[in-house]
Amino acid sequence: MNGIINVLKPPGMTSHDVVSYLRKVLNMKKVGHTGTLDPEAAGVLPVCVGKATKAVQYLTDKQKSYRANIKFGTVTDTYDSYGQVIKEYESVVIDRKTLENTLKRFTGVISQKPPVYSAVKIKGRKLYQYALEGKEIQIAERPVEIYELKLVEMISENEAIIDVLCSKGTYIRSLCYDIGEALGCGAHMSQLIRLGSSPFSIEDSHTLEEIKAAAEENRISDILISVEILFKHYNSITIKASALKSVTNGNPLFEQGVLNGFEGLSENEDIRIYGEDYFIGTGTVQYDEIRQRLFVKLKNIFI
Repeated sequence: MNGIINVLKPPGMTSHDVVSYLRKVLNMKKVGHTGTLDPEAAGVLPVCVGKATKAVQYLTDKQKSYRANIKFGTVTDTYDSYGQVIKEYESVVIDRKTLENTLKRFTGVISQKPPVYSAVKIKGRKLYQYALEGKEIQIAERPVEIYELKLVEMISENEAIIDVLCSKGTYIRSLCYDIGEALGCGAHMSQLIRLGSSPFSIEDSHTLEEIKAAAEENRISDILISVEILFKHYNSITIKASALKSVTNGNPLFEQGVLNGFEGLSENEDIRIYGEDYFIGTGTVQYDEIRQRLFVKLKNIFI
């Protein structure tokens, strides 16, 4: 069993809890998630199974999209509704136009500090471990990119819903906190749903109950997605059956071992590699200085 499951993580579970649950349900050890979601957050959590776990790094680098509730007037130590209130403002009223203008300041590349209560590591330890021990530690700002940030709805004069499309490493809790600081009234994130982790969306996700039922009914293949979906933007080649053993043993693949797709490849290009009717993995095009011709070196194998 190899592939990716688009899991709809429920609130109240850590990402590690989801992985542990699926290991039991699927009776497999090689299971790994592709980007931590806070325990109280819900939404898309792609989980790699079997040899697809080799692709985790490619998924963590992808864009993420979120829908968040932001509550103005109250600041917490965790930047969400589950922390202790550390500051409150009276009679906070935020109008739509003011908020929309403020959101524009947070699009593009911005500097952001991760929350104190987070899994970011400093000096070999996670930040929340320092926080739980009451130790203060310097947290450096780091660049993240907000591709899109829009106001979805004003729920009330002090609460709104926003949609965020962002780069990896972005903390929506920190974004909500920073928006509150910019408005001069403080804020925290009161709810979070991950809508997508490219190329997976919440519309195509599966609950843990659905996954369990599929496993019990021997139809897990119905929800298992081929890892090749992550590399659809690569050019592809199809190799001859006679070349398979040599290639998977790490030997260079020259044009005579390719059925089609070799023409037009460029040096240092990453490509998809197929057998006649199945996906093998990815490779990199390299140049042989001695023979003065291109060849392909297998990079990741998923069979």
